[in-house]
Amino acid sequence: MKVKSLSMLAVLLLQAGLSLAEKPNIIIIYGDDIGYGDFSCYGGTGVQTPNVDKLAQGGLRFLSGYCAAATCTPSRYSLLTGEYAFRNNKAKILPGNAPLIIDPARPTIAAFLRDNGYSTALVGKWHLGLGAADEPLDWNGLIKPGPKEVGFDYSFNMAATADRVPSVYIENGRIVGLDSSDPVRVDYKKIVGNEPTGISHPQLLSVQADTQHSGTIVNGISRIGFMTGGNTARFRDEDMADTYLNKAIEFINKRNEKPFFLYYAPNECHVPRVIHKRFQGSSSLGPRGDALAAFDWCVGRLIKELKATGEYGNTLIILSSDNGPVLFDGYWDGAAEKNGAHQPGGPWRGGKYSRWEGGTRMPFIVSWPERIKPGISEALISQVDLYASFAELIEQPMPANAGADSENMLPALLGESAEGREFIIEEALGQIAARKGNWKYIPPGSMTERGGIKDWNKTAVKEPGWLFNLSEDPGETTNIAARHPEKVTEMKRIISSVAPEKAVGRKQLDKNQLGL
Repeated sequence: MKVKSLSMLAVLLLQAGLSLAEKPNIIIIYGDDIGYGDFSCYGGTGVQTPNVDKLAQGGLRFLSGYCAAATCTPSRYSLLTGEYAFRNNKAKILPGNAPLIIDPARPTIAAFLRDNGYSTALVGKWHLGLGAADEPLDWNGLIKPGPKEVGFDYSFNMAATADRVPSVYIENGRIVGLDSSDPVRVDYKKIVGNEPTGISHPQLLSVQADTQHSGTIVNGISRIGFMTGGNTARFRDEDMADTYLNKAIEFINKRNEKPFFLYYAPNECHVPRVIHKRFQGSSSLGPRGDALAAFDWCVGRLIKELKATGEYGNTLIILSSDNGPVLFDGYWDGAAEKNGAHQPGGPWRGGKYSRWEGGTRMPFIVSWPERIKPGISEALISQVDLYASFAELIEQPMPANAGADSENMLPALLGESAEGREFIIEEALGQIAARKGNWKYIPPGSMTERGGIKDWNKTAVKEPGWLFNLSEDPGETTNIAARHPEKVTEMKRIISSVAPEKAVGRKQLDKNQLGL
């Protein structure tokens, strides 16, 4: 049944449960490559984050909040769909010209909330594919399917990441500022046009890059992949934080009687870390720390706008990150050299790309001034659980064909219960691990970690896998599987209950699976 007016919708919602006025606004602030220990409130020392800290002080700070995967595309897929990304073999690190990997017939969080009276918006990083798999994507017309087809009324985003072409903004399915006489073409296998690249013209670069990131040069920075055209539409990295923030604020100010859902996904602190001059030097960590400072400022500015519009009190804000931190990730920006004593992953080992705790244990802050009391929670919770928790929040059933792995954690999210998940599933590059209580188990397979240029550290995980007690060994340094075979059996059983094929390990990943 189609609802013909907002008033009719309000009547239906009143009959079903909560009224529109009672429904909180929902904002997910989703950082990029920000680790557990990057914010001051989680022990970070290299950069001050007063706005994030204030949000945490007034809300709930989780000590065991997880993303679902240690890389960007899988993590974002899991958050929006409520499904573990390893269930979709297309949910790996995508090139900028990949087709949409979310089936529009299976409602995302955005589609679910839209269908239940919310205005919905995506602002920032997408990286879940655009267009159909069975036909070439025309970048110069209406780009679909995309965010609109999976539930976002409004979208202002880039196709993938800042280090991947096309280096343009897309608003509601169309490239912003595109000159029709200068059409965009994109290719990830061969050079298109005669644009300079990081290989052919390294003297044009403002920051040096490895071979993978030495494709077409845009704004003095070489990217992954090749593009030509769209010169009037190309973004300027230094302005990206402000551009996304302003679009998020515009969406908030266009509010009406309906509550809103905003998925706000800034670029910070993903590479290339080319920051506006007003933030340069604001930390001791170089461009990576300066990007964290910019992220923090954006959080403060967004909250200031919510307060000015009177929406802050009834807005549920969830602030987290898509995966663990990484210092060198293709560009020589000094992140590793200037890191000093700062621990971006906090006390946890590893970061982006790995099954170590630092790969998926995230800063996880929840604020709702009118309902949540300030505090700290040790409840186990995963971003994959947001879908079912939002359904409980608005008192509507989840769609039968969506959110298969999502569990209702609303009491824990609101600080009304100390109980969270029984266990957590952690994914990295298609392989998984599990945590239950203080026990962490990594099945046989391999452990992949980012090193320097062409340096991917790979360690074989042999039978019966690795077992750690995180309360005694937060750095996951001592494998105690041989001493606790019964615990290994229990953890294998947990993994088998979720994904039987993952309990027996997996062969070494190749570069295609890494998205390289």
